[in-house]
Amino acid sequence: MNVYINGRILMENHILEGHVLIADNTIRDIIPATSYKQSPEDHVIDLKGHFLGPGFVDVHIHGASGFDTMDGTTEAFHEISKILPHTGVTSYLAATMTMAKSAIHQSLNCAQTIIENDNQKGARLIGIHAEGPFVSEKYKGAQNPEFIEAPSYEFYQPYYDIIKLITIAPEEDADYKFANTLHTHHEGVVLSIGHSSATYDTAIEAFKNGYRHVTHLFNAMTGLHHREPGIVGAALTEDFYTEIIADNVHVRPELYKLVLKAKGKDRIILITDAMCAAHLSPGQYELGGQAVIVDKESARLTSGVLAGSVLSMNTAIKNFYDHTDLSVYEAINLASKNPAEELGLYDRIGSIAVNKDADFVVLDDDFIIYETYCKGQLAYSKEESNAT
Repeated sequence: MNVYINGRILMENHILEGHVLIADNTIRDIIPATSYKQSPEDHVIDLKGHFLGPGFVDVHIHGASGFDTMDGTTEAFHEISKILPHTGVTSYLAATMTMAKSAIHQSLNCAQTIIENDNQKGARLIGIHAEGPFVSEKYKGAQNPEFIEAPSYEFYQPYYDIIKLITIAPEEDADYKFANTLHTHHEGVVLSIGHSSATYDTAIEAFKNGYRHVTHLFNAMTGLHHREPGIVGAALTEDFYTEIIADNVHVRPELYKLVLKAKGKDRIILITDAMCAAHLSPGQYELGGQAVIVDKESARLTSGVLAGSVLSMNTAIKNFYDHTDLSVYEAINLASKNPAEELGLYDRIGSIAVNKDADFVVLDDDFIIYETYCKGQLAYSKEESNAT
């Protein structure tokens, strides 16, 4: 049994001090430190005054450390799962790209096998974020226009058991046939507006037809105008969950406060949208079969279009925290509680509570990660990493 002592526990609505957390693969108890009596079988973990928070959930990531979800190999997914705990991520949705159907299905087949076997180490692949090919050519961003298709229920039909979120340009969803068919058979799959030229009115109509999420707000969509509020206007005024890539490049950090005021603390989801160059040196890489130039802050196609990011989740949280008046636990909720709630997984992950999975991150006041635990197993240690 792991016993975590001398930490500041980040609960959903407050910081709990002077307490001990007891866990194996799940959280068994949280008790006052004065009540704890050590037994010989206890493995005591001294947090040395650091925060103990819930593991982060990234619902939009393409890759890391030289590997891409579209590689379609077990090695790629395992290596991504291995590196993500370095940034505090303990669960993630693997984001696909607009590529050939055979390539997308190869990636999904591999992901399906990994999820069904349920023997993962490191951050857990909990499902798929299907980003494309049902997107707008005008707002394609880094999606390859050669493979854009109209929404088709049959395209993903064998995989709806692992697909948790789908990004679609709703103006391409004629009479909302895709949305209505999907939710008739798979109510739990989240539909997201993204890579879209939809007007404000179309976005509102999409919301009425079951779209509940907006992919990387402000990016690859119609912007806010006082006479045509666009997708951004709909996202800020309706009850959409909204993704934010808080790398201070995709969105000016001064806007974080505006989004927070409009959306509140429960409808913002921090994502990385990281591609394979994350955690590597600047240079030339690839995303969706296209060349990407990476510097210290961003990843771009040779045309200059942003192509994912090289952001880490702990940095995203710090950036948002630094430019708003959120508390530490409120900022962390944007990358733990909110995505877990939207995906219907809050009974297992997303916060620290008895009987939930022992997915923890140990971090300091600067959001530097010291340790990450996935179902109670140490998946990353800063001390051990520095030693090697």
